[in-house]
Amino acid sequence: MKSREAEKLEDLSKIFEEKSDVALGKLVKEVENQTGRRVEILKQSATRVGKAHIIGITGPPGGGKSTLVSKICKELAKEGLQIAVVCVDPTSPFTHGALLGDRVRMLELAKFPNVFIKSLATRGNLGGLAASTAEIVQVFDAFDRDIIIIETVGVGQVEFDVLEVADTVVLVNVPGLGDSMQTLKAGIMEIADIFVINQADRPGADESVKDLRMMINESQPKDWKPPILKTTATLEEGITELILQIEEHKKYLQQSGKFKEIRESRNLKMFKEQLASRFSEMVESYISADESIQQDIEQVKRGTLDPFTLAEKIGEKVTIK
Repeated sequence: MKSREAEKLEDLSKIFEEKSDVALGKLVKEVENQTGRRVEILKQSATRVGKAHIIGITGPPGGGKSTLVSKICKELAKEGLQIAVVCVDPTSPFTHGALLGDRVRMLELAKFPNVFIKSLATRGNLGGLAASTAEIVQVFDAFDRDIIIIETVGVGQVEFDVLEVADTVVLVNVPGLGDSMQTLKAGIMEIADIFVINQADRPGADESVKDLRMMINESQPKDWKPPILKTTATLEEGITELILQIEEHKKYLQQSGKFKEIRESRNLKMFKEQLASRFSEMVESYISADESIQQDIEQVKRGTLDPFTLAEKIGEKVTIK
């Protein structure tokens, strides 16, 4: 007779095989809220991933990222592709959930059954992404999504965390770069795969393209030279060209072998994070149960014992156990 735990795992496996959108929504919610099933969900999804092209849409606030994402999804959905969108929003000070104002711009996607949208709150997490973003992307990938789009929150600077999750990073800006030019100088040239000047019907679009092109030419040469595109998302102008460049970048990643490298690096990073988390829990448990260590910690606080010696002492005792 099967144990209840074995039955739960079997049921979870069936959910991944059936790939119901209703079930997907429930699994994603459990991962986001870090329920007791989260680890098993991630275990089940970890070996089922690898198909989706993960696209990060980033850039300062006010660049029209949500509208641009909506128009990209609309065109891709018409092709019959299975799409998931992760929209990372600021956190409500009242409910601690995502502020969904930008999602109003995506209402036109409701008529496409092949588009699944999930809003996440940053909940104080820095770097433009919610802490659970990578895990939720993994679940989406396990549900055979062809494309997963991540829209970062937009915090006034370019969010570098998206690099850890996305295959293709699209930086969205607007004419008259202003203060955000300092962000570009700070190193964005190294992470963006495609540059977009949105709201290109505004004055200064050509000058912005010229400035970006000059910066790209001055940066270190790479195998992939980031294209610079002009779009006006509200008028659906430039969307087809942007999609073509996103597809071109995917081809480049596949042909160069970098697509596989990114996947392997991402898997290794998640393993190391889980390992570090497990060891951290072990150390915390050991410290809380040992009064002599508590006394040593007080000495560290007072400056009578150096933190390096105590860390070595605890590390040795925990590993010996």
